[in-house]
Amino acid sequence: MAKSLLIWSAAALVLLVPLVVAAQSPYLAYRDPTYIVAGFAGILSLILFLLQPLLAGGHIPGLRPRTARIWHRATGSVIVLAVVAHVGGLYLTSPPDTLDALLLVSPTPFSLYGAVALWGMIITALLVMLRRRLPLRFLHWAILHNSLAVLIVLSTVVHALLIEGTMGPVSKWITCLAVVGTTLWVVWDMRVLRPRRKH
Repeated sequence: MAKSLLIWSAAALVLLVPLVVAAQSPYLAYRDPTYIVAGFAGILSLILFLLQPLLAGGHIPGLRPRTARIWHRATGSVIVLAVVAHVGGLYLTSPPDTLDALLLVSPTPFSLYGAVALWGMIITALLVMLRRRLPLRFLHWAILHNSLAVLIVLSTVVHALLIEGTMGPVSKWITCLAVVGTTLWVVWDMRVLRPRRKH
């Protein structure tokens, strides 16, 4: 019980604090509504990356494996929608810069990392939708899915850290470290530790 409460409390803090801090940012006074919505959509997608590996690895207390998988897919869909809102909002505010980023020709490093994360997410979404049609064994599919997840998370985190925006520096670093640490730990657990236990 105490462990479950600790995990839920830590997850709630990591999920809510960045949004609260961003909502109080002085930068909001200088941004138009479309840009603000796009920014918060990006923050939402980042913090939801904390839940995704925990759901995939069955580390959320109180959730059965099947329920966790359902929530994993649902959270993935929300992340995709948040990213679409993020990129779409940025396109409406600055089409040339957004197109340069999508085509990987932007001179700003944070844009390049954001684009890498976006294309990785697009490939992941296609991989999920076409899972039953692809000539891949489940293990190979899962390893590819996990590898893309690590790429997306690392690219997203670098993208976020390079931006001086509404997220406070302390909350941003804590969120990013939590997301990266959780992702790597769960992937290591699922792909290395668990197979060893079976042998």
